[in-house]
Amino acid sequence: MPGTGRAASELRTALKKVRSATTAAEASAAYKRAAQLLDRAGRKNLIHKNAAARQKSRLAKAVARKK
Repeated sequence: MPGTGRAASELRTALKKVRSATTAAEASAAYKRAAQLLDRAGRKNLIHKNAAARQKSRLAKAVARKK
């Protein structure tokens, strides 16, 4: 998981929004933002780039299950 700070907090919140989304549309919109934040976190070494890719993949599967 990400460390501390504003970027890490924003990332954690975005991940929670995807997981807690009730509709497919809500989940899809939340995933789009979370994917952007995960990519940025990977680039900035907030989390490892492979960890970011793994989380994006798992979130995408979760969004697909909501459809």
